[in-house]
Amino acid sequence: MDKKTIRDIEVKDKRVLVRVDLNVPMDEITGQITDETRITAIIPTIEYLLEKRAKIILCSHLGRPKGNVVESMRLAPVAKRLSEILGLPVKTTDDCVGPQVEEAVSQMSPGDIMLLENLRFHAGEEKNDSAFAKRLADLADLFVNDAFGVAHRAHASTVGVTKHIPAVGGLLIEKEIEMLHKALDVPERPLTTIVGGAKVSDKIILIDHMLNKVDNLLVGGGMVSTFLKALGYEIGNSLVEPDKIELAKKLMQKAKENKTNLVLPADLIVADKFDKYASIAIVPVKRIPKARIIMDIGPKTVDAFSRIINNSKTILWNGPMGVFEYSKFSKGTKDIANLLADMDAITIIGGGSTSEAVDSWGLASKMVHVSTGGGASLKLLEGSPLPGFEALLDKE
Repeated sequence: MDKKTIRDIEVKDKRVLVRVDLNVPMDEITGQITDETRITAIIPTIEYLLEKRAKIILCSHLGRPKGNVVESMRLAPVAKRLSEILGLPVKTTDDCVGPQVEEAVSQMSPGDIMLLENLRFHAGEEKNDSAFAKRLADLADLFVNDAFGVAHRAHASTVGVTKHIPAVGGLLIEKEIEMLHKALDVPERPLTTIVGGAKVSDKIILIDHMLNKVDNLLVGGGMVSTFLKALGYEIGNSLVEPDKIELAKKLMQKAKENKTNLVLPADLIVADKFDKYASIAIVPVKRIPKARIIMDIGPKTVDAFSRIINNSKTILWNGPMGVFEYSKFSKGTKDIANLLADMDAITIIGGGSTSEAVDSWGLASKMVHVSTGGGASLKLLEGSPLPGFEALLDKE
């Protein structure tokens, strides 16, 4: 990695402001954290700073309070769970800036850990307001960005603070960047990318960028309907993006020109309505009934995708194969996840819904890497710069 990390600077006795991503899902009724992945992911950075006797000031957002104080989006429950995992006290504050926060920070000793209140309770966070960024930066001597999940955002806590104090990367962001860059730039081949999700428009840049890099590109999810429409097939009542049909044709043509193996489903699971109780049928792609909706890839497609995946040495997966939230339409995504979990290959899951699915089935630990940032990993795979990463100090 061409950016400095915490290993490249002296942190002993320093006040270190660490931007982490603790935007974890919580049960609306009980308030319990339902997925701890983002909490456990930052532990290596915290432990390194503890070992070096730094004063650790964590900051994060939770949810979308839009510049208002929302009681259900306070970070105290997250601090409690982090404290339990570390086996150490994690102090909290009622705000992320202001006199009381400054006083609390001034009382810290080396090895202390503090989690500031939700950054997005202040509108200046998402606006990258310079005054708000300066107030955050004034709390510390150094800044560490370990929040890969928001590295694609130019916010006060990702970019603004870097204008005021030295800024380096944490161990999580280092791992994320290096894993994804290695897979893209110097992969073990064959390299296969699996792309899913609802819309072609969400993955246009990714698909276009990947066509220059991969050996195989497997397409699933709701975006399949736009590709099938481009081929002149009936797609029933499935979601389609009419303004992206010509683009789908161009992408398929580019794949041919690049000799990239772009593979569409051979069969699909369709439903009479978008509902978990819908009646379903397995149909060939050329025989989708007019009143049906594409909900998942079918068994023949899973077999075809599996043959290609089994012959690959590096697999990047971004986007589910169907509406996996409903059990009737989760089989395609789950079958691919189970296949990857059992492979002796470099398997990288690109965050977002795909990570959520893999984690829900207890398969995350069996993958080589599961990204903590859906949007950030997508941007990186597209070849787009990440403002929160670019703002860090260069090694040279």
